[in-house]
Amino acid sequence: MAHSNSPVFDFETGIYRPPSEGGAASLLLRLTRNCPWNHCTFCAMYKTEKFELRKPQEIIKDIDAMHGVHLKLKQISKDQGTGGQLTQNAVTQFFKTHPDLYFHQGISMLINWLAVGGKTVFLQDADSLIMKTDYMVQVLTHLKKTFPSIERITTYARSRTIVKKPMADLEKIKQAGLDRVHIGLETGDGALLKIIKKGATPEDHIKGGKKALETGFQVSEYWMPGLGGEELSHDHARHTADVLNQINPHYIRSRPFTARPGSPMYDTFQKSGFKKIDPRAQLEEIKQMVTALDVTSKVCFDHAGNYWKLPYGGYLFSHDYEGYQFPDQKEYLLERIEKGFIDS
Repeated sequence: MAHSNSPVFDFETGIYRPPSEGGAASLLLRLTRNCPWNHCTFCAMYKTEKFELRKPQEIIKDIDAMHGVHLKLKQISKDQGTGGQLTQNAVTQFFKTHPDLYFHQGISMLINWLAVGGKTVFLQDADSLIMKTDYMVQVLTHLKKTFPSIERITTYARSRTIVKKPMADLEKIKQAGLDRVHIGLETGDGALLKIIKKGATPEDHIKGGKKALETGFQVSEYWMPGLGGEELSHDHARHTADVLNQINPHYIRSRPFTARPGSPMYDTFQKSGFKKIDPRAQLEEIKQMVTALDVTSKVCFDHAGNYWKLPYGGYLFSHDYEGYQFPDQKEYLLERIEKGFIDS
């Protein structure tokens, strides 16, 4: 959270977003603070923070503040004779006039987003759909009216939240402008979902994913290779593929498991001697899951955790956000995986 001495330009920015919404790609607009569930044992992201719903008036004020920065930059550019175009000289002059904003958490994000055309938005934090439908529609409507350049709006969402939300409400939110939901499946194995305290069953994930698709959202499902360690590796891969086959989302994104300091699983592993899966076995698990996939999804490895390297250099998997189109590129991906076993 950041506050400046230039209140007309003040807005709040959270920390977390998917890699595909990072860099200059997306405007980060905070609808909620932190996670309403916050029990997942693998996650360290929000453990010390309390969940809060932001009021729509607060969020609309943030949108207006961002737009105010946009208008100010345009005016400076016009005054400098560059026709309202976003230039480095305009940005420099803006910070000379408002030096306190130089250290604002979200200002660089906003300016970079404007510089690349202001086309995509990511709604923070962990589960925006938990917001009251009318409030969310109000925010989305104002956002798109204020920034007509926007082409896509995305957010994180929990499967259980989607299952509970009436279809009519989801359709209103879709109509108001939300295009894509990022869902943390993590695993399709029921026993492992209980262990990690995900708060969802395989059936919940299937219902939530299908309902999101029926609404018309693009759906990104995330899974975590290595999450079950050696003991649950086979079931984790097999059941995850089964759930994903039933959903058939637009995107399947790999987020290899790492026990992170600050997460309950990290503390448990330090005491229990949990058998972590080694990189080769983790790759074998990915092979098993991919082999079992029968989908028309794009299978993606767009995260630094997919660190496997080829013997002659370069990454084993493409980190492109669009990934590998199934079924056309399934055999090619399996061939890539086989190359990863060489000297691993």
